[in-house]
Amino acid sequence: MTTLKSKLHEDLNAAIKERDELRSATLRLTLAAITKEEVAGKEKRELSDDEVLKVITKEAKKRREAADAFAQGGRAESAEREKAEGELLATYLPKQLSDEELEGIVAQAVSEAKAGGAEGPRAMGAVMKIVNPKVAGLAEGGRVAAVVKTHLAG
Repeated sequence: MTTLKSKLHEDLNAAIKERDELRSATLRLTLAAITKEEVAGKEKRELSDDEVLKVITKEAKKRREAADAFAQGGRAESAEREKAEGELLATYLPKQLSDEELEGIVAQAVSEAKAGGAEGPRAMGAVMKIVNPKVAGLAEGGRVAAVVKTHLAG
């Protein structure tokens, strides 16, 4: 069984052979982040694929935020680089939910929360509790929260 981490290593080796600087640099940084996570506790351990996905998600998010920051700072070239790295990392993540799929999950959660007596802005926590396990790794937290807010306001 090939683990996600070993796939990253294989892809890194291929990228180095192909002299693909963007891919090799991005995968090196990501593997370093994974290793850092593996030695972070009291004892070194192998991360599960789920834990590796969390690291990749975090790394991809960092790239998106950096791309936004560079774009706002007028550094288009750096923004493009970060964006490209983020998109490359996204290829290792589960496919993100479409807006329609996310809307459907949130709408259902809002009605469940209302049935449980939670309404208005205070229902946010109750709704997020229902939605989060269903969308874990498939939609970014900020995006989910925005859709929930819209539904609760409506």
